[in-house]
Amino acid sequence: MNLLHTDRLHLRPCQLEDLDILHELWYDANIRRFLFDDRQISREEAQSLIEASIASFRNHGYGIWLFFAQQNNQIAGFTGLLQFTETAPSLIFGVRPQFWGRGYATEATLGVLDHAFTDLGIKYIVADVDEPNDRSIRVLERIGMSQTKRAIVNEKPLLYYEIYAPSRGNGE
Repeated sequence: MNLLHTDRLHLRPCQLEDLDILHELWYDANIRRFLFDDRQISREEAQSLIEASIASFRNHGYGIWLFFAQQNNQIAGFTGLLQFTETAPSLIFGVRPQFWGRGYATEATLGVLDHAFTDLGIKYIVADVDEPNDRSIRVLERIGMSQTKRAIVNEKPLLYYEIYAPSRGNGE
């Protein structure tokens, strides 16, 4: 089932049964501000995202994981990879505000990157972030992503990042 574990978190793929909690999470003003350009998404849109994630796990071995704090088993956030372009999967993540500042986004995304590079053989991952989103920019930089460009998209500044799989010393 593509379960992942880190020192403090366990991650599992989101399922349709998670619709209520994910819709609530994605509807939260602190999350949607940067994830959905502050647009309130409907339950139907949330369900479509979950269905796309389920299909992505089936087809690619990755999608959206929910991550839980091991100490209390509460949903702390989500992270994952989705294929928005043909070139590379895109990293996404978000943390419930009550869990901000604990390093969970960094830890969870590193777990996903390790799975992608080591288990799935993915060579290259991208991400984009709204320029005012300092918290997410810090996460991307902490996990080793490099900024590649800045653009104005829908009248808002957007930063693009990338990371390549680490070399394994065998000519790859």
